[in-house]
Parts: sequence; C-alpha cells; structure tokens
Amino acid sequence: MQTLAQNVTDTLRDWILHGRMRPGMRLEEIPLAEQLGVSRTPIRAALGTLASEGLIDHQPKRGYLVRAFDMEEIVAAYEVRSVLEGLACRSAAVHGLTEAQTMRLKASLAEGDRILGGGELRPEDHEPYQQMNVTIHDTLLEASGNPWVTRFAVQAQNIPFASDRIILWDDHAVILRSHGDHHRIVESVVARDSARAEQLMREHVYYAGVILRKNYQKLLDAGDAAPGAKPAKRPQATAVDL
Repeated sequence: MQTLAQNVTDTLRDWILHGRMRPGMRLEEIPLAEQLGVSRTPIRAALGTLASEGLIDHQPKRGYLVRAFDMEEIVAAYEVRSVLEGLACRSAAVHGLTEAQTMRLKASLAEGDRILGGGELRPEDHEPYQQMNVTIHDTLLEASGNPWVTRFAVQAQNIPFASDRIILWDDHAVILRSHGDHHRIVESVVARDSARAEQLMREHVYYAGVILRKNYQKLLDAGDAAPGAKPAKRPQATAVDL
C-alpha cells in the first residue's frame, strides 16, 4: 500500500509530465499542501524525490523549480528506453511468458484493434488506447524478470514527452503503425524469438522519438512547454512509443 508521501509524489509527477506544472514554475510547500489537502511533510518528501529524479531543481533562496528539458535530452531518453525495453523483450522471450502475461497481452492487442477499427481516433478513444499501450509495455517489462531493467526504464520515462503514459497523436495512421508494432513484438516474444523481439521493440520506441522530434515545435507553439504559460488543453499525442 502506498504512503501519503508516495501518493503526493505520483500526483506532482503526473502534473509535471502532463504540463500542468510548466518549466520554470516555482513549487512552494504551503500552496501545494493547501491544494492537495495535506500537511507540508508529504509535500517536502515528494519534492525531495522529484528533485532526485531530475524533474525539478533546487535553487538557493528560490526553492524548487520545474526543470526544462531540451529536445536533445528528450530524444536521448527515447534512445535509452529503446535499449532497455528491447532488452526486456529479449529477456521475456528467453524466459517465456506466464499464462497470465500472455492473456493480458492478447487482451490488450484486441482492445487496441477494437479502438482503431473505426478508422479514426475519437477524443473518447485516447484514454483507453493509452492505458492499453501502458499495459503492453509494463507487462513486457515485468516479463523480463529483471527489476533493474524495469527500474531504469521507468526512470527514463519520467521525463516530459518521453513517457508512454502521456501523449497520443491524433494521426490514426501513425497510431495504427505503432499498434502493428505491438502485434509483431508480442508475436516474437510468444514465439521465443529473442533477437527479433528485441530489435522490434528498439525500433518501436526509437520511432516514437523520431515522431516527437518532427512534431515538437507544434507542441511548443501550442504552449505545451512554454515557461509561465497558462495551462492549455494538451495537444493529443503520445510519446507512447507510440
């Protein structure tokens, strides 16, 4: 069971990754405590954790500020993710999936097929597709049997625009290609073809970084990462390794 400090940390991390707290924004204990309805103690612990993760910076006399990441740092995070998640798929293929993991992956693939079957991505499709995507990636990380791979892959995801939990491009063709990758990756893992499973996942995540690079300026123009900008509706996209 998560502690209050962990819950607060998850909430603040989510706000940063989704752009609710923008680069350069100052984070103060008392306002955050009032906003979340908690004491300053879990806020203080959460800020310390987020600072250790590199999402916020502590500056003398200014407190904590949301960190800004440039395009090259974000792309570098995708490169790390591609290697780690590729390794996870290789390990999962070598060790084999449990029956529960196989069923979870097949159910997720079917859910993605259902969502994309209409030929378009409707606003109400974003959340279920995103959750389906997260389930596939998390299950493959779990199936690797290597806690260090999971730990460092999650750390690489905790960078704005580099997470498979945040953005979802509205381009149906892009998402359809990505979900086709999901099918091929899972098929390779089930077939115990470790080399192919690793290569497919590496390409899958790397391609997401390529798509982000091509569309990054659009996100900035929309005010998605502008320091001090007012919260805006996020352009729908997902670094979802697509």
